[in-house]
Amino acid sequence: MTDAEQREAARQFANKWKGRGREDEDGRSYWIDFLSNVLGMANVTDRVEFEKKVVVDGNTKRIDVYIPETHVLIEQKSLGKALDQKIMNSGSVELTPYDQAKRYNDNLPYNEKARWIITSNFSDIWIYDMNARVPEAVKISLGEIPGKYPLLDILIKKDVQKIFHEMEVSIKAGDIVGLLYEAFLKQYKIPDANPKAETAEQKEKREHKLKSLNALCVRIVFCLYAEDAGIFGRRDIFHDYLKAYDVKDCRRALLELFKTLDTPVSERDEYLEEDLAQFPYVNGGLFSDESIEIPPLTEEIKELLLTKASENFDWSDISPTIFGAVFESTLNPETRRAGGMHYTSISNIHKVIDPLFLEDLKTEFQEILKIQVQRTKIKRLDEFQNKIASLKFLDPACGSGNFLTETYLSLRRLENEVIREKVGGQMTLGDVHNPIRVSIQQFYGIEINDFAVTVAKTALWIAESQMMEETKNIVYGFNDDFLPLKTYVNITEGNALRLDWDDVVPASELSYIMGNPPFVGHKNVSLEQKNDMKRIFNNKQGRLDYVSAWYMLASRYIQNSKIECAFVSTNTVVQGTHLESLWHTLLNDYHVKINFAYNTFKWESEASQKAAVFCVIIGFSTIEKKEKLLFDAFDQNADNGRIVKYISPYLDDKYTIVVRSQNKPVSDRQLMVYGNIPRDGGFYTFTEEEKDTFLQEEPDAAKFMYRFLGSKEYINNTQRWILFLKDAEPQELKNLPKVMERIQAVKEFRLSSKAKEIHKFAETPTLFAQQTQPVGEPFVIVPIVSSSRRRYVPMGYVDGNTIVNNRVFLIPNADLYMFGILNSNVHNAWMRKVAVRLKDDYSYSKDLVYNTFPLPELTEERKKNIAQTAKSILDARALYPNSSLADLYDPLTMPPELLKAHNANNRTVMAAYGFSIKMTEADCVAELMRMYQILTEEK
Repeated sequence: MTDAEQREAARQFANKWKGRGREDEDGRSYWIDFLSNVLGMANVTDRVEFEKKVVVDGNTKRIDVYIPETHVLIEQKSLGKALDQKIMNSGSVELTPYDQAKRYNDNLPYNEKARWIITSNFSDIWIYDMNARVPEAVKISLGEIPGKYPLLDILIKKDVQKIFHEMEVSIKAGDIVGLLYEAFLKQYKIPDANPKAETAEQKEKREHKLKSLNALCVRIVFCLYAEDAGIFGRRDIFHDYLKAYDVKDCRRALLELFKTLDTPVSERDEYLEEDLAQFPYVNGGLFSDESIEIPPLTEEIKELLLTKASENFDWSDISPTIFGAVFESTLNPETRRAGGMHYTSISNIHKVIDPLFLEDLKTEFQEILKIQVQRTKIKRLDEFQNKIASLKFLDPACGSGNFLTETYLSLRRLENEVIREKVGGQMTLGDVHNPIRVSIQQFYGIEINDFAVTVAKTALWIAESQMMEETKNIVYGFNDDFLPLKTYVNITEGNALRLDWDDVVPASELSYIMGNPPFVGHKNVSLEQKNDMKRIFNNKQGRLDYVSAWYMLASRYIQNSKIECAFVSTNTVVQGTHLESLWHTLLNDYHVKINFAYNTFKWESEASQKAAVFCVIIGFSTIEKKEKLLFDAFDQNADNGRIVKYISPYLDDKYTIVVRSQNKPVSDRQLMVYGNIPRDGGFYTFTEEEKDTFLQEEPDAAKFMYRFLGSKEYINNTQRWILFLKDAEPQELKNLPKVMERIQAVKEFRLSSKAKEIHKFAETPTLFAQQTQPVGEPFVIVPIVSSSRRRYVPMGYVDGNTIVNNRVFLIPNADLYMFGILNSNVHNAWMRKVAVRLKDDYSYSKDLVYNTFPLPELTEERKKNIAQTAKSILDARALYPNSSLADLYDPLTMPPELLKAHNANNRTVMAAYGFSIKMTEADCVAELMRMYQILTEEK
C-alpha cells in the first residue's frame, strides 16, 4: 500500500471503531482489522495467536493477542477501562493491564519473551519497549492513528530497534532548529543572492555568513544534546551558563564557551572563570573554526534557547541516523533539489545494509551462540568482534551521514550483544578496560556540502555517545568519559566525482560501499555536473542520469578487490538508455555482478516533506555469488526476497541479455515515426474557443484547420486545432489577412530562436519544421507518455484528417492486424519491461520498444484473425462516444465490452506467438527476450 492508501485505511479504522469495543467479543476483530487493513499483514489468523495459553502460578491464563514473528504481546481491555488503573484479577491481585501483561510475559519461555507489550482499551493504545531499563508507555489515541500508524510497525517489523519516540523527538528537534535558524538568520542580515549584480567580494561575504549560520546551529544543538545526555557532566549546564548572562552579553558568552570547548583543560588559563572551566574539552574540530561569525542575540533567541530548546525538550533521545533530517529545515529546498539530496528512512537504509552485510553477520553470530563448549565460544566471539571491528565502509555521497550512522549503530548493537555474551551478565568490580572495538574511524564519507559534512560528523559522535552508554549498561565498572572526543570522523569535504576515492580510503582496505547518490535526472543536471559526467564517461554520457557516475566510479574502484556495493537510486537507472549505455559497460567491461536487488518502490524519507521518487536498490560487486537475493516488489510487511542464480539489469532472473535501441524494426513491419514538429511558437494552434473566434473573423481559413493531437489531447479527448498550410496556394493565403498575420508571427518566432538551426525554417514559415505524417492517410497513433495504472497503452486508429505533434508516435498506413498486436497484452508486457518511466508513468520509445519488439511468422489467416479482434476493440470504444480513452482505460471504469474485446484480442495474439493463455507476464517477456536475441544475432 502507498502512504496515502495506508492513511486512508487508518482513518477508516479509527472511524469504524470509535465508541466501540468489548474486551471478549471485539478484541479479536479489532486487531485483525488493524493488522490486515491498515498494516497490510497477510494471513493474519495464521500468523497471530489469539487466547495464547500461559501458566502462571500453576494456573492456565490466556494472552489476548500474541504475534510470534515480532514478539508482541497485547493485553486488551474493554472500552472505558483506564489503562493505568489497577483491576482485581482472577487471582485476587490488583494489577494494571501492563502489570498483568508483564506477569504473563515473565512466565513465557525465553524464546517467546515479548519485545513489546501493548495494552489497549479500543480508544487508546499504550506501547512498552521491553528493552528499556524502565519501560514507559508511549500513548496513541484512536483518533491519532491516521497520523501515527507507522509507529505501530513494531507489530509487523522484526528489526525495529527503538519505538517511534525517537522519530517523534527528531522531528520536533527539526522544528526547533528551524526556529533557531530563522531567528539567527534575521540577525546575520544576509542579502538575497543576485548573481548578476553581486561582486566576488559580496558573494564571499554572503556565503561566509550562511556557513557561519549553519555552523552555529550545529554547535548549539551539540551543546543541547551534550547537556541532556550528561556528557558535559551535569544536566542543564549549557542552559544555566547562558541564563546567567544578559542578552547583550550572550554573544560574548557563546564565543568564550566555544573557545573553551576547543581548548584542552591543561592548556586553559588557570584563572578561567568557573562558569567556563566547568565545561569539558570536546576536541574533534567542531568548535575549532574561530572565523565563524556569531551575531548579537535577541530576547527572542535567548528565550527560544532557554525555554523551548532546553527546558521543554530532551535532546538525549534524538536519533543520530535522522540527524540529517533534523537539519533539513535549515537547508534551502532549492539547494537540496539542485544537489539531489534526499534523506533516507531507517527502514530503507536497512533495505541496503541488511542484505549487503548485516544479515550475514547476524547469522554468523547466531551460529557462534550455538557452540556448547564455553572456551571455544568465547574464542569465536572474540574473533567475531575483531572481524566486525576490521570492516571499513564508504559512502561516496554521504550527505548528513545517515547511512554511515545507521551502519555504525547496527555494528555497535551487534558488538554489544557480543560483549554481553562474553561478560555473561556477571557483575564486574573495579575499573574495567574499554571492551569496545568498533570505531567510527571505520567509516568514510565524501560530501560536497560543508554544512552536511559537519552534521554527519556530529551525528556519528552522538551515535558513539549513545552506544557507549548502552555498553556501560552491560559492563559494570566500565566508566570511560566520552569527552574529549578520542576518535576522528573520516568525512572528506569535496566532489566525489572529482576526488580519487583511493585517496579517501585505499580500495585494498575497504569492505563495503553504500549510500544514495544524488537523484538528478539528465534534464536537470547543472553545467558543472554535466562537465563531471563528460569527464567520467568520456563524452559518451548521452541521456544518463547523474547517479550513473557513482555506479561507474564505484565499478572502476572495486576492480581486483572483494569490495561489495549497494546504492539506492531512482528506478530510471535500470531503464531505457541506462541499460544499453551504463549496464552494458558495467557488465562487459568491468565484470560487475548484481548480487541483490529491490525492484521499484516508492521512496520514503524521514523528512516531513517527503520526496516523491520511485527507487530501486542494487547490490553489486565483481564477485560471482552462487545465491543472489531478488525482491520482486517492495513489501513493507514481509521479507519477500527470493533466492535466484542470476539478476539482470532489469532486476529480473529470467534472462541475461540487455535490449539495445534499434534504428529499424528487428522484425519486418511498417516503420514508426515521431509526430510532426510545427516549431510555430503556438501561432498556428488553437483551443476550440480560439478556433471558433478565428474562423468568425476568417471563415475561408476553415479548409486549413485540422484537429491537432498530442498525448494529452488524444488520451483525454481534448479539442485542439492547428492551421496546416502546406498545400495552400500563395494567392489563397494573400486573401486571408488573419492567416498572413500568423505566418509573419511564425517567421519572426523562428528567426528569434537562440538555436541557429531553427533560423533556416523561417524561410518557409507556412511549413512545419518537420512533417512526418502523410496527411490524408490513416495511421496508428501511440501516445509517448501513459499512466502505469492502465493495463494497455491506449493506442488508436486515426483518420488522415488529424494532425499530430511529436508527443506521439505514428505508424502511417498501418495494417489493422498490427494495431491488434500493439494493443495486446504481449506487446504491453514487452513495453512494461523495456520502456523508460517518467516517475511512475510509461514513456514509450520507437527505438527501444517498437523497433525491438519481436514478431512471429504470421500467416495471412493469423493476420485476418488478429485484424478481426482489433476491430472489436475499436467497436467497443465506439459504444462510448462521450468517454475519453482516459475514462475507457481506467481500471476502475473500463467498460465490460472493451475488456472482453481486449481479452479476445489477447488470446488471438498469444496463439499467433504459440503462447499458452495461462503463461505469466514474466514468462511471456522471457520468451520475447529469447526471440529478440535470435533476431538480433541473425542481423
